[in-house]
Amino acid sequence: MYEPIRAKSVHTMAGTADFPHRSREEELDIQLAGHLAALLTVTDELRGLAPSADLEVAAERLAEQVARLRGGRPPVHASGAADDEPRVAALHQRAHTLAGRALVVAASRADTAAAILSAERMDAHAAAAEPQALTSH
Repeated sequence: MYEPIRAKSVHTMAGTADFPHRSREEELDIQLAGHLAALLTVTDELRGLAPSADLEVAAERLAEQVARLRGGRPPVHASGAADDEPRVAALHQRAHTLAGRALVVAASRADTAAAILSAERMDAHAAAAEPQALTSH
């Protein structure tokens, strides 16, 4: 009544030796490095628009963590632009979001150093965006 299946199902797992697999830990390292590198890029933009000692220190610490997660390869730093207050506020909001994402990944892989740095950056960007939000109303 039914014709037998002659070909392998598309849902059948292919041979596992066909391509390299990464562990969950390696995948989380890659994801965390990506979030921290994105946060570093936004931090570099903020340094160009509104330089501060806090942003300088944050950029150094972020670069160290990204290099650690990437096996010693240092990240590329972005160059800044001219002062633009609305852009600065948007960058602080973006940095806060990226730091939050990095915090979630760091917590899931139990990376205390990256989690602390991410939480500190969230606080700093929330505080930096707060006065600008109050003056814009």
